[in-house]
Amino acid sequence: MAERKAKVTRETKETSIKVELNIDGKGQSEITTGIRFFDHMLNQLAQHGIFDIKLSATGTDQHHVVEDVAISLGKALNQALEDRRGIVRMAHAVVPMDDTLALVALDIGGRGYAAFEASFSNTSIEKMPADLVRHFFVSLASEAKLNIHAKVLSGIDDHHKAEALFKALARALDAATRLDERITGRIPSTKDTIES
Repeated sequence: MAERKAKVTRETKETSIKVELNIDGKGQSEITTGIRFFDHMLNQLAQHGIFDIKLSATGTDQHHVVEDVAISLGKALNQALEDRRGIVRMAHAVVPMDDTLALVALDIGGRGYAAFEASFSNTSIEKMPADLVRHFFVSLASEAKLNIHAKVLSGIDDHHKAEALFKALARALDAATRLDERITGRIPSTKDTIES
């Protein structure tokens, strides 16, 4: 089996992003974006998705850093999965965190779409604009060609809502990217192709 790894570099007038992703990792991460709360969320993605992620990002503002990190991670995931041969493809996870319960269901089916249902009580979470959580999911779905449905089913604390969503995303991605030995070498689609 070929290694499912990718490296992506993105340089714009607004940001500089470098990502290394290993889908079949150990959950190890080295992440520096300059946004402490976002680093914490990305570490959850690596830890609970059992992905190795090495990521550095700098930028002019938080919006563009979060957006371009999501774009770069999405591109890396898309590249590492290649034609999606042998993967489970669809999965979901329901994750509790204290007062919060979050659900993420996804399909690595070649079509980027995100449905995001979460309301935050405050405009920011640990100094990061709360709406950037939604923006991350939307940008990641677009570039990784994922169909993502993310929803906070219940909850009070904004930090817990965001963290439960990232953990649920990680667990769903881990399950969907796993190789299914029953379909080794086959593309999990009746079309026999998934756009990458």
